[in-house]
Amino acid sequence: MKTKGALIYEFNQPWSIEEIEIGDPVKDEVKIQMEASGMCHSDHHLVTGDIPMAGFPVLGGHEGAGVVTEVGPGVEHIAPGDHVVLSFIPSCGECPACQEGLRNLCDLGAGLLAGTAVSDGTHRIHSVKTGEPVIPMTLLGTFSPYMVVHKSSVVKIDPSIPFEVACLVGCGVTTGYGSAVRSGDVRPGDDVVIVGVGGVGTGALQGALNAGARNIFAVDPVEFKRDNALKFGATHAYPDIFSAMAGVAEVTQGRMAHKTIVTVGELKGEDIDHYMNITAKGGTVVATAVANMAENDVKLNLSMLTLLQKRLQGTIFGGGNPHHDIPQLLSMYKAGRLNLDDMVTRQYRLEQINDGYADMLEGRNIRGVIRYTDADR
Repeated sequence: MKTKGALIYEFNQPWSIEEIEIGDPVKDEVKIQMEASGMCHSDHHLVTGDIPMAGFPVLGGHEGAGVVTEVGPGVEHIAPGDHVVLSFIPSCGECPACQEGLRNLCDLGAGLLAGTAVSDGTHRIHSVKTGEPVIPMTLLGTFSPYMVVHKSSVVKIDPSIPFEVACLVGCGVTTGYGSAVRSGDVRPGDDVVIVGVGGVGTGALQGALNAGARNIFAVDPVEFKRDNALKFGATHAYPDIFSAMAGVAEVTQGRMAHKTIVTVGELKGEDIDHYMNITAKGGTVVATAVANMAENDVKLNLSMLTLLQKRLQGTIFGGGNPHHDIPQLLSMYKAGRLNLDDMVTRQYRLEQINDGYADMLEGRNIRGVIRYTDADR
């Protein structure tokens, strides 16, 4: 079928709304009418080249929710009419990583940036204008009103959940929340620093809060985000890591934070030692933020790493199981234990995508959401 999508053809250029053609579902595939897509910073990394795809053009979007309209052969647990969230990392449940309990590191993830379908290795999306294959972000491409994706990326959800909040758990909230409660293992009484309190950081903040953190120190240069963090439960807020160091030292009598969770827009190697210095002896720094894939230089005092027995922990998708965590987090939302409504700062039409990313880069949004309507069909 023909539909539209937000594409980029080269680095550092605006998103272009163009006509695309997507294939029908084949074996193990699902067609979805998209209702909402989160505007995650990771899609901006496509624009800057920090995340290198296999080529151009690229269809953006990896955080979305919608309604199943059609399923291919071999799809047994998902049916037309089901409400679903897309998991930006497929999770097959069968590969060695999944069998080891590392479903966020499913072996199917090795092909996320290649653009060819899990089902048959072909390109499922093409540009109507040029006829060339289009590479969808993480094999999804939620910046389009319709998608055809592999069943391993589809998670059935409670149909009472509003789409504009459901889409957030396809990446940002699940990644942030898990960075605190899984990868960070925040425990009751811990003092926690969250560096960067956008969408992922606000998810981490809520995870730390629900895990019983004593003090939560939010660090962000944007005043709006700092104020928002305090509303979500942070106990202190600082504009930069250096003022935070002084504040954390004062509150903790010099012991510093048990856990530091880094959810900035772009991770820089030169900042790693600052994050380690704000962390206590025996503490953990969780590196959730995405770095440029060419970034190899890290500033880190190796002697202090050893002598103070600290940990530097990487994480993706919050270190969890998307097929378990996505419904679980949405059940917490329904129970009033997870605030997703206030994370959605603004809603946009697909044609306003460049305005939405400008708002993100200027610090005006916690999370912007593209909301599809009948006018997009």
